[in-house]
This record gives sequence, structure tokens and C-alpha cells, in this order.
Amino acid sequence: MSKVLVVTGLSGAGRSEFAKNLEDLGWFVIDRVPAELISKLADLAGAPETPWERMAFTLRFDSYEGETLQALEDLRSKQEQLQVVFLDCSTEVLLQRYENTRRPHPFGSERGLEDAIIAERDALEPVRTEANFVIDTSDLNVHELRKKVEGLFGEINDRPMRVSITSFGFKHGAPRDASMVFDCRFLPNPHWEESLRPLTGLDNEVRDYVKKQPTTEPFLKQLQEMLDLLLPIYAAGGHSFFSLAFGCTGGKHRSVAVAEMVREYLVGLGFDPLITHRDITQ
Repeated sequence: MSKVLVVTGLSGAGRSEFAKNLEDLGWFVIDRVPAELISKLADLAGAPETPWERMAFTLRFDSYEGETLQALEDLRSKQEQLQVVFLDCSTEVLLQRYENTRRPHPFGSERGLEDAIIAERDALEPVRTEANFVIDTSDLNVHELRKKVEGLFGEINDRPMRVSITSFGFKHGAPRDASMVFDCRFLPNPHWEESLRPLTGLDNEVRDYVKKQPTTEPFLKQLQEMLDLLLPIYAAGGHSFFSLAFGCTGGKHRSVAVAEMVREYLVGLGFDPLITHRDITQ
């Protein structure tokens, strides 16, 4: 029996690029599958003689009829190893992508582009709710998307839940797909220390500065206690993905240092977290 992954999401959010990355990682991928065919393909994946260990389907959307959600419900009844990825993206970024490519939007035959994007978002909200992974591609370039795919699906992993950590700057916007967001701006800002300003939270000098602040240790202790409580609960509830985001003003110093400290703690618990410092070069 194959491990089955369904990739869905908003038009223009990166399904085809996601599929290419999966293929490079050894997945057997069928792109743009109509919802009405997904059940038959799942039967193929579930057959004992199937030659593929990992199969992925990207779904095509072109109606409001709810057949996608019904197809996913049917799949879950047949495939114990089914996981669903929903690719999200902000309306502003989708507008820019469509204007750059000048492709027609599948929901746009009788409405303007922005209205078409909003209509599709509303229509797919039930599918988004049912997804195991929700990945916001608004701020991801092709290289960052590939890194995320590799971190999540680059190897067969029996751990029931993968964990990701993101550092970011609030002035560049908070990530939309994080399970939990923590504001690190309560810590003194290394930016105002002239010797630390050109460095980042990956440098020992900045890390030591953040670590020695009197509020850092109690914050990390309580955060660790919360993670000790919540991670097993999320895993037992069937969650496949848990994402933490740590923000500061610019995303270069405090959030990076704290994210790295949390990563080390999670490694000690046996996790292999995927870490991304989104705004460290901004």
C-alpha cells in the first residue's frame, strides 16, 4: 500500500511547483487530477501490487459543487496513510502573480480577478479546514518552497507529527500558517547595541546577549513546559504538522536567537524541526 498525499489549495499558490519538488524527492506524482477521478487513483495506490511507495495527486478546481471535499472524505475512508496539503496565499500576492503571468483564473469567467480569488477562497475553506498541512506561500520564493517540501516530505518518517519553527519580523508581516505565534519584542533589542547591529541571532554574541536577559530564562522555561504538554496532545489528536513562529521587529536578532534555542530544546526531545529564518536577510 502506498503512502498517499493530496496537494490542493488556491489557484496560483504553487501546486505545480510543489508537485515538481515532490517528484524530485522520489514521489510518484499525478498533476491536475479531476476530483471525480481521485477515488479510482486511490484504489490503485491501495492495491497490494502497487509499485509506488509514495504517491501524490494535485487536484484541479473549477467548480463550486463540493466534489473536492466529498472526494477527500471518500479517500480518508479508504486510505489510512492519506495526508492533505492545502497551499494558501494572500489575495494581494495572488493578484500580483496573476497579473505577471496574465493567465485566466478558473473562477473568473464572469467576475474580476480579485472577486474570483475571493470566491475560490470561500469555496475551498471547508477543504482547508480538513487539511493536515496548511502552507502559506505568500512569502516563499521557489527555493524556500523547495526547502519546506524537503523538510516535510523528503523522507519517510514514522513520527506522527513534524514540527517547524519560523523566525520573522513583524514589520514584514506575521506568517499566516503558524500554529502558534510568539512576540519576542519584550526582550531588549540588540539592534541598539552598535557592536551587535550588523550581526544576527545566529551569531554567538547576539545569542549570548539575548540569553542573559533576566526575562529570557523564565520565558523559555514556561514555553518548554507548554510544549511538553501540548505536543503529545496534538500528536495524539492526529495532527501531522505543528508550526511555531517567533517574531521581533525586523526578524534578525531576538526572534532568530529564541527560535534557535527552541530548536535545540526540541531536538533534545527527539524531534527534527525544520527551521526557517524568514527575514534574516531583509
